[in-house]
Amino acid sequence: MNYFQLFEIPVQLVVDGAALSAKYFELSRRYHPDYFVNSSPEQQSEALERSALLNKAIRTFQHPDETIRYVLQLKGLLEDEEKYQLPPEFLMEVLEINEELMDPESADLRSIRARIDELQAEIYESVRDVVENYREGDSEAGLLRVKEYYYKKKYLDRIRMQLSS
Repeated sequence: MNYFQLFEIPVQLVVDGAALSAKYFELSRRYHPDYFVNSSPEQQSEALERSALLNKAIRTFQHPDETIRYVLQLKGLLEDEEKYQLPPEFLMEVLEINEELMDPESADLRSIRARIDELQAEIYESVRDVVENYREGDSEAGLLRVKEYYYKKKYLDRIRMQLSS
């Protein structure tokens, strides 16, 4: 059973937070192990497994990047430790930003942050329609574009983390 089946919602890249929260509380009451104390060991085990799965699912759905990652994995388009090849022009842009950061005394951090934000908005705009409107059965081509976005965003997030430390 995948997270979408557990929550009884269609596979999607953006999950409605309010509906998700309500469904989470409904399911957590339904599968909470305390309600199965007098049940058979099999039923207790199943309730415990569902409760654990429910908690993993809600943590995933609460983070948009994790939801995207989960859907891509569910569709067999993303593997752990995958060596994804990003486009050279994007890598050059990131290299320029990293070079600016190598000299912290002369780096204009506000300008670098603005550049990262602009790049982030640009890469999201190219997949906005797919991310916000994806439904089970849509073309794999759209998800492959989302995969590239996902890896680009991870790159930008690492730079943002460097700026924060």
